[in-house]
Amino acid sequence: MRYWIILGRSLRLRCPVCGRGKLFRDWLSMHPNCQHCGAKFEREPGFFLGSIYVNYGLTALVVAIAYPLLMFNRVLSHEALVGVTLAFVVLFPLWFFRYARALWLGFDQYWDPRPGEVGTGKGE
Repeated sequence: MRYWIILGRSLRLRCPVCGRGKLFRDWLSMHPNCQHCGAKFEREPGFFLGSIYVNYGLTALVVAIAYPLLMFNRVLSHEALVGVTLAFVVLFPLWFFRYARALWLGFDQYWDPRPGEVGTGKGE
């Protein structure tokens, strides 16, 4: 149950500890702390380096599955498929950036919980 709560908070771009505070100020800037519970989002310098792996991994997985499917089913010409794939690998990580960070933060909260976690049976 706790896993799904933290995952839901991540997908809504909310604080993994309390679920109420917003993670992002604008498209690329994160709040340093939760406005509601005060949880610090970046636990240490370089903390969000792991989110790059989440972002890259999902991008590579989607391309590794979609490209051969589209190519072998002849949905698009080779040139069009390369163009679409190139656009995807540039634009998708930019869009997914916030979710990758939120998922990384949720992953960290799940495996190394901070005190005061609300609504998950811990800290209540």
